[in-house]
Amino acid sequence: MNRDRKYWIIVASKDHVKNGIAEGIAQACHGKVSPLKRMRKDDFILYYSGKRTMGRPEMCQEFTAIGKVMDDEIYQVKVSEDFCPSRRNIEFLPGNDVSILPLIPGLDFIPDKKSWGYPFRFGFFEINQHDFELISSQMLQKEYV
Repeated sequence: MNRDRKYWIIVASKDHVKNGIAEGIAQACHGKVSPLKRMRKDDFILYYSGKRTMGRPEMCQEFTAIGKVMDDEIYQVKVSEDFCPSRRNIEFLPGNDVSILPLIPGLDFIPDKKSWGYPFRFGFFEINQHDFELISSQMLQKEYV
């Protein structure tokens, strides 16, 4: 069965995103399995970080990672006695962190530009190819060009 590639945004603090990049994994919505079930091999993900560190007030407001779903496997890891998050394997691309602020006017998934943060409250959602290409074109720019 052939299906179109999909594009997803996952919301997480920047410190958690950078840990995920180092491990080559994605978690979503505090380790829930249901968002990960929606992703398929060869889909793309973007991480958006509203905050720099989980539980602290310092704002980030950046897209902090871009990657491709490697396979269709979902697995759990025991992090502590009461936390066993679900994960997916991701091939992260080398990219720059990019502020969302200059991109807001061109993003379709933000219908109300004044309340632009609203879509991120869901923690995980699909975006269209146009929005993915707009964001990824900024993240994947060469720093030395």
